[in-house]
Amino acid sequence: MAESNLAPKGGHDPTPAPSLWGVRGGAAARPLELDRLIHERMRLAIVSALAVNDSLSFNELKRLLDTTDGNLSVHARKLEQAGYIVCTKSFEGRVPRTQYTLSPVGRRALERYLEHMEALIRATRER
Repeated sequence: MAESNLAPKGGHDPTPAPSLWGVRGGAAARPLELDRLIHERMRLAIVSALAVNDSLSFNELKRLLDTTDGNLSVHARKLEQAGYIVCTKSFEGRVPRTQYTLSPVGRRALERYLEHMEALIRATRER
């Protein structure tokens, strides 16, 4: 079965979260599909950290997530390209500073992801 990224390039999919398993409008609903962009461990950690902080610098995120410069850069760039986070670059004196914030699109995507996970947990416990 081919995997698909539910978050379209450049932003959030405004389609309501699908029901887990069941009947909707007379047709069986598809199994729960998670936002693959956020589901990856490091990207989920980045989005979650930014959800509880107004903003974090590159170095703060790197320390918090205990990761390397390259790993953080790659994952942050993917989230930025999807519109989930905003990256602001500036200088403090001669020192470059990169600051990240969670965008409204990213916050909605995280909320949908959490709703999906909660639905999955509920369905699993009901069985």
